[in-house]
Amino acid sequence: MSKAVAMDTEAATAARHARYGKLPARIRFEDMTEEVEAEVNVGASAAYDPERSWNYYSCLALDLGL
Repeated sequence: MSKAVAMDTEAATAARHARYGKLPARIRFEDMTEEVEAEVNVGASAAYDPERSWNYYSCLALDLGL
């Protein structure tokens, strides 16, 4: 291997290590989750809400965009 190629390889290795040599700071599990209180009126006893009824509608033709 020639000396110029060895110098380029070393420079590239040093640049790569400077850019990617350190992992980002670790994110705690508590910071990734959020506690939200559940709605009281959910399930079979919930009143019909036409604004939200599309959430429970399933149609293959609609899913395929037909």
